[in-house]
Formats: sequence, structure tokens, C-alpha cells
Amino acid sequence: MKMSRAYAAMIVSAVAAIALPTAASAGCYNCYAPPQPCGTCYQQQVAPAQYRAVQETVMVSPGAVVAHRSPAQYRTVMVPRTVMVAPESVQYEHIPAQYETRQHVEMVAPARTYYVPVAPRCNSCGY
Repeated sequence: MKMSRAYAAMIVSAVAAIALPTAASAGCYNCYAPPQPCGTCYQQQVAPAQYRAVQETVMVSPGAVVAHRSPAQYRTVMVPRTVMVAPESVQYEHIPAQYETRQHVEMVAPARTYYVPVAPRCNSCGY
């Protein structure tokens, strides 16, 4: 008889433990409760990635030097003789480099998650 009372007490205590409201059944979701008994709950927060717009000057085309050659010029003078009127020459044309300001977006900080304490929102479970 003593054995059946012990079994009955264990069954009653197991049913009572299952029937009591838990954090999930009381409406407390997305909440991490630390193992120590304290009055705060921690909720995960997500900080999005941060970006910034950067403007930089880039070279579109490099500078150049173009050589223009002109051949020597000759003429025939009164006496049947050919003389040089202008010698061969080279003229250099300097073309400056072309620059442009371009804008692009770069990541300053990646997204991160962290936990923040929140006030209890359930009266029945304490979280």
C-alpha cells in the first residue's frame, strides 16, 4: 500500500509540473531568460550594416605627347639649283590627362547582433 501511494504522488507531481504554465505557453516568445533567477529578459537586436558614399577622382585617360613631323622644303632658284628653304621639323603636342570624379558605396560596418535587456512582459511567467 505504501508503494502505491508513492507512485500516485509521483504521478500527481508530474501531471502538475506539465500543467503549470511555462514561458512559451504564457505568450513569452523570442526571449532568452538567463539561468540565474533575475527579473530581466534579454532580446536579440540586429544592427544593420552601415554604408557610406565615397567620391574619388580617377584618371579616365592618361596624358600623351603627339609628335607632328614636317619634311624639309626645297625650291628651285634662278640658277638651276635646288636649295633648302625650311629644314625638317618636329612639333610636339601635349595632351593633358583627363580626370573624373566618381562615386561608389562602401561598407563601413557589417551587420551585427547583440542582446539587450528588456522589461518583463508576462505576469504569469515573470519574463
